Amino acid sequence: MGTEQSNVLQVRDLQVQVKTKNGAATLVEDIHFELNRGEVLGLVGESGCGKTVTSMSILQLLNRKTTTIEGSILLQGRELNGLREKDMREVRGKDIAFIMQNPMNAFTPVFTIGHQFIETIRSHTKWNKKQATELAVEAMHHVNLSDPVKLLRCYPFQLSGGMLQRVMIAIASCLHPAVIIADEPTTALDVNNQKNVLYHLDKVRSEYGSAILLISHDLGVIAEMADHVVVMEKGRIVEKADVFQLFDHPQHEYTKKLLNARSIMHLDETAVHLA
Repeated sequence: MGTEQSNVLQVRDLQVQVKTKNGAATLVEDIHFELNRGEVLGLVGESGCGKTVTSMSILQLLNRKTTTIEGSILLQGRELNGLREKDMREVRGKDIAFIMQNPMNAFTPVFTIGHQFIETIRSHTKWNKKQATELAVEAMHHVNLSDPVKLLRCYPFQLSGGMLQRVMIAIASCLHPAVIIADEPTTALDVNNQKNVLYHLDKVRSEYGSAILLISHDLGVIAEMADHVVVMEKGRIVEKADVFQLFDHPQHEYTKKLLNARSIMHLDETAVHLA
């Protein structure tokens, strides 16, 4: 990857409203940020602050009958907001990929993992079934899944949540999209597999230049992975900063509260007795 960085995602003046029986309610507003090639942008904030709504609006996955999305969402210079669903399906998976928070909802239960993985690859390439299968097997090896050939023959209910999460990450990264949106990608994983998944995401971004929008409640993951951080509160961005600046010198009171809320183990020194 060259040293030159190019802008791959630009979000400007994003506002999302949902229709209710009492009128329109604003979910997020005045959202501005951009993502450069090979960069990891962390998106943090408490539950309900609008992180997932922001990501779903970028992917154009919100119900168009009940929600209104205003503003500009540019992916490699192409406007996504308002794009026809048929055109958007061609973009998703190839140019922009999504790692969902709940892996159980990501797969159709009546088709095997292999069918869904291979069809995803073939829908965006001209490869035959054998070539797509080989790529799927390789991608599953990368996320620490043993015996991927056997796993491809399994149905989603036969895999644990953690395994499904890793399969989903493999699908998202295998075609080296310009942007990967990862919504709590390590939630269902144990510590060892968390490390492997984060390593693989970092490898994808460093080798292929994929930019990653990393949504996480785990500030440790953000501190380790992100280059820059966006902090959201009640549907608005309250702070944007370099990851070192944000953790060492937070400016906004809400950011300070988030950082102070991190789990800290307090050791009662009076209770410690060394033999």
